[in-house]
Amino acid sequence: MKAFGFLSFGHYGHGRGPGDPDARQALKEAVEIAVGADEIGVNGAYWRVHHYARQAAAPIPLLSAAGARTRRIEVGTGVIDMRYENPLHLAEEAAALDQIADGRVALGMSRGAPEIAQRGWEAFGYRAEDPRGADLARANFERFLAAIEGAPMAQAAPLGEQYPTSCAPGTPLRILPHSEGLRQRIWWGSGTTASAQRAARDGVNLMSSTLVLETGQGSFADLQAAQIAAYRRAWKEAGHSWTPRVSVSRSVFPLLSERDRRLYGLAASGDQVGELDQSPTTFGRAYAADPDALVRQLQQDAAVASADTLLLTIPNQLGVDANLSIIENFARCIAPELGWVPSTRGPQEQDPLLL
Repeated sequence: MKAFGFLSFGHYGHGRGPGDPDARQALKEAVEIAVGADEIGVNGAYWRVHHYARQAAAPIPLLSAAGARTRRIEVGTGVIDMRYENPLHLAEEAAALDQIADGRVALGMSRGAPEIAQRGWEAFGYRAEDPRGADLARANFERFLAAIEGAPMAQAAPLGEQYPTSCAPGTPLRILPHSEGLRQRIWWGSGTTASAQRAARDGVNLMSSTLVLETGQGSFADLQAAQIAAYRRAWKEAGHSWTPRVSVSRSVFPLLSERDRRLYGLAASGDQVGELDQSPTTFGRAYAADPDALVRQLQQDAAVASADTLLLTIPNQLGVDANLSIIENFARCIAPELGWVPSTRGPQEQDPLLL
């Protein structure tokens, strides 16, 4: 592990008191958590995107606010549901955001998880053949990648129809602005070995989920590590010219005080096996212990050891101070023992030896 960040699901409620922020409070606190994490030297601030739910739904305004208030920390998503996105509009917004943030944008994308709405993307104006929208998400993702790469998306109109007149008729037109380097900071959120291998062939970074849509021998960490290994093999076979990054997510609560023990002492849990999206699923464990024990446990986590980036899932409803305490305790007592390189020492880069 060379880098760590936080992953927030952006939960909010009705504003009835502590632990129940309304949307306005949750969004403003999200920015303040990012600002505080940036000051600590944390490498990334990421938000999960869900529609029709009391969670973060529109990532670009939130990332723009966080990017404008911070200096070093990556701002990104984990993940955007591509069934709901206009890929060209998203390409424009992502490039503009990347310019505002001076190249600190890292967008995780995927087909999306099961949700409250039934085929909710149809109300947004999109249609899919697959009942879970996998074909729609795939098509939108491919078009988004082409757009941020600078592929032509339209042609210039005849001179009499252009305003302002600026191009020869028929000139190929790409989406603007174009942000150099953004393409190598796109991630695919994967829950299966097949999707991880597809991400490798696509030439995007791998964001391994908080669950795997597979079961088998070994722990959740072992299954996830196997997916990461399959991704890296597929990457080498694809012959890409750059080295990708890989992230995994974990719930980790360092217990340093009586308050920590009272709030998080019962949060520790083991792996769980169930079913999600009509697939056998293994859900990862949560860690809660004193720093020495956490270091030992995370060093033994095969997926954490395989990844270069660890995302801490945070209980955002508890507010700014509680979440920054979790993040700072991890940065001070745990991360250095795992090989952490703070953002104060420069942007995160992958080690080619990990491939």
